[in-house]
Amino acid sequence: MHTISIISDVVKANLFQQKNDAAIEHLLSDSRKLLFPASTLFFALDGPRRNGTSFIGELYNKGVKNFVVNESFSVTDATQYSEANFLQVKDVLHALHLLAAFHRSQFDIPVIGITGSNGKTIVKEWLYQLLHEDFTIVRSPKSYNSKIGVPLSVWQINEQHTLGIFEAGISQPDEMQQLQKMIDPTVGIFTNIGQAHNEGFLNIRQKVNEKLKLFVHSELLIYCADNPDVNEAVATFANNVRTDKGLQLFSWSKKSAATLQVTSVEHTEENTTIQANYGSENISCVIPFTDEASIENAITCWCYLLHLQVNNNVIAERMLQLRNVEMRLELKQGINNCSVINDSYSADINSLTIALDFLSQQQQHPTRTLILSDILQSGKNSGELYADVASVLQQKGIGRFIGIGPEISKHATAFKNIPQTVFFSSTNDFKQQFYSLHFFNETILLKGARVFEFEQISHLLEQKVHQTVLEINLNAVTHNLKFYQQQLNPGVKLMAMVKAFSYGSGGFEIANLLQFHKVDYLAVAYTDEGVELRKAGITLPIMVMNAEESTFDVMVQYNLEPELFSFNILNGFKKYLEQNGVSYYPVHIKIDTGMHRLGFEKNEIELLGDQLHQSTTFKVQSVFSHLAASDADVHDGFTKIQAQSFLESCVVLQEKLGYMFIRHIANTSAIHRHKDLQLDMVRLGIGLYGVDNSESVQPNLKNVTTLKTTISQIKKVKAGESVGYSRKGIAAKDSVIATVRIGYADGYPRALSNGGGKMWVNQQLVPVIGNVCMDMTMLDVTGVQVDEGDDVIVFGEVLPVNDLAQWSGTIPYEILTGISQRVKRVYYEE
Repeated sequence: MHTISIISDVVKANLFQQKNDAAIEHLLSDSRKLLFPASTLFFALDGPRRNGTSFIGELYNKGVKNFVVNESFSVTDATQYSEANFLQVKDVLHALHLLAAFHRSQFDIPVIGITGSNGKTIVKEWLYQLLHEDFTIVRSPKSYNSKIGVPLSVWQINEQHTLGIFEAGISQPDEMQQLQKMIDPTVGIFTNIGQAHNEGFLNIRQKVNEKLKLFVHSELLIYCADNPDVNEAVATFANNVRTDKGLQLFSWSKKSAATLQVTSVEHTEENTTIQANYGSENISCVIPFTDEASIENAITCWCYLLHLQVNNNVIAERMLQLRNVEMRLELKQGINNCSVINDSYSADINSLTIALDFLSQQQQHPTRTLILSDILQSGKNSGELYADVASVLQQKGIGRFIGIGPEISKHATAFKNIPQTVFFSSTNDFKQQFYSLHFFNETILLKGARVFEFEQISHLLEQKVHQTVLEINLNAVTHNLKFYQQQLNPGVKLMAMVKAFSYGSGGFEIANLLQFHKVDYLAVAYTDEGVELRKAGITLPIMVMNAEESTFDVMVQYNLEPELFSFNILNGFKKYLEQNGVSYYPVHIKIDTGMHRLGFEKNEIELLGDQLHQSTTFKVQSVFSHLAASDADVHDGFTKIQAQSFLESCVVLQEKLGYMFIRHIANTSAIHRHKDLQLDMVRLGIGLYGVDNSESVQPNLKNVTTLKTTISQIKKVKAGESVGYSRKGIAAKDSVIATVRIGYADGYPRALSNGGGKMWVNQQLVPVIGNVCMDMTMLDVTGVQVDEGDDVIVFGEVLPVNDLAQWSGTIPYEILTGISQRVKRVYYEE
């Protein structure tokens, strides 16, 4: 905790309008994540589309009174916030870094800094699993390893901690020096070097050299010597760096002499035994993983335990207890119309707040429920800890709280302001009372320390459905949204298309995310889609593209805004509004400029303008049209004709109406191909979900959806035997056939029958054999190592949906929107 006056000196600020010398406990850079207003210092960082100071008013009204601003924010600007302290600096991000570095300097504890391309978060979390009995550990929440995440991580250090573990990630040269000053690790760990962010560096060697800058003051560096680039770079680095105590190198290798020389790696079905030479000893350990990445990460952790001189028997016991690190928060369908967010692998105050942020995005149920175990190793006494937790839960609007564990139960009174609370001393006690708790129509977050085995609770709460699942990566949706936002001209609004169940990716789940990221408008195809979003707590303006007379009443009831595309629908809605005494209802006018689907023709615009002007029934929110071929060079001439026709119609309507409205014609492709047509707003559709016809844009997008199924049975079929209906599949040779749990009723096109389609099984593409059935499909897996129950990728990162569309003779839209509602959707944030 530092006071405003101290912080002002540290960040070299001009402290103006100081009302008090507030004690700061919490740093904030995202206005949506406010928890403790009175003790929070907000850093007004500018983003690509928003000025950080634009959030000051909102935060001030919520109780925040301390702000770091840049030089564009003046003393005059501050006068409207009479109770606030303002620290004015030249560079807000640099000020955040200075403060974090100062805070780090106040603590003389061992700090591990971890960098590399892959494995940073796994190594960090495994070190925590291995050492939490010996140290009180502070560590980066999730993968907070960026120039904003690192200072927020380092700020967590307090007097109770005896070990820090922080990640550092960079994407270009000259970034690591900033992170080094904040983490200042005494121990360095260099994990696997891979292809991530290669585009930011000249070559791998430069990337390694830049990452090594994290360790300029470290006393120990742990690394794998098997990568020549890393090995050579470390040797040069160690010769050039001079620390007070010298840099001790701790290498490991499978190939040559090293501090820890791995002599053998032997696999069983579930475990791996690693034999090694360490000094004069032959040592070994067993880990419950068999993949190469896990083996490398485990050996890296082993090195640090050996350096600490932990007893070999203790090491062996702990290494065998290593558990998977869940890198994502998953939102799944639950029993009794519930949604379940499963984060039941760790429980600490920092990861809790991250999970609660994810929970806050979910508006689809009236009650938000948290099931929380004892929080271990918080660095605070229990009374203070659970008082803080209770305060956070109130801020996040938790309506129902279930505490599990002896310690949290002792402090039940701290949660007295939560509407519903109940406590259990153990997970078993909870399970015995489960059916009396009556979970119904609520969003439930599970957050439990590993020892409480909350997977048992997850099993009770999650709906038991079809093993075919569609995974939706919400981080990828956010990434794609930001990519297109960065293409926008200043001041241009964005309407996101969530019609057709958000292109198959889910309705309210995607809309919740878009609302959280403050898009300007949503659009749905039909009124019932909009009603469902409203019932799920979506408050953004929603345009309905196919308004029907039978739905006028619910459209008005739920404040949905119709697209008016003909005089028939216009007059029908006008009559309904007049009968119900409604004036100035928001509507959107669709103009047909050449798509010839829906919309007023150009020769109707004069009459349309007159009718709109003469009536007080409507308030025209926007006028828009639809480009027929904005993605195709060959049709750019036609696109210009459409645009000219649209703009001419807008001029006529504006003259008739006498007021301004939003103009929009640009769809996904036009956002980047026809920037001059962005006008006042753009409509982002399938690009949000990771698909764009532009070869230059597609690599910048992230895959959003992965359709997965499992193998239900494996059969051996003799040459000449048939497979499936109508005997369409004939085995050309003795073959192995796997039947998977997906068919055309799930949305897998029957056109992919008999070799037309392929699926990804155990790192290989295998063909469909025979006709696709209603609920099942057969694959020829001859020569591939497979077992019943194995996962199969139908489409995703490794097998793009574009490929399925091409094989099927259709477009990605049809594949995505055709995924059946019986296919379970799993939403996750990494």
